[in-house]
Amino acid sequence: MRGKAALVVGLVAGYVLGARAGRDRYEQIKTQAAKVWDQPVVQGQVEKVKAFGVSALKSVPGVVWKGAKSVTGAASGSGTVQERAERAGRAAKQSAHEVADAKQAEKSATTRARAAKSGSTSSGS
Repeated sequence: MRGKAALVVGLVAGYVLGARAGRDRYEQIKTQAAKVWDQPVVQGQVEKVKAFGVSALKSVPGVVWKGAKSVTGAASGSGTVQERAERAGRAAKQSAHEVADAKQAEKSATTRARAAKSGSTSSGS
């Protein structure tokens, strides 16, 4: 409850101070933020993040979809209920391993991206 009260007080204080600053100050802040956003260094990092996000989105869902199809196919094949359940279980385990491998690859890519970012940051300073 104490945290909620502090949040409300902070929001009210921010609103009051913001209202006092007025439209002119808002426009100044907005202009400065746009200048920073438009800098080539910032946009370069934005492009790196976009590329990484696209590659991560492409890898994991494909593996999950393939695994779901594999398990469904194994469960709907011919044989007794027990045989189908066993095949589906094996397919599920294999799919889980593939998802884990894709997740590990994504983690490695994240680590490499952070290392590249810190390298470009330290060399650029």
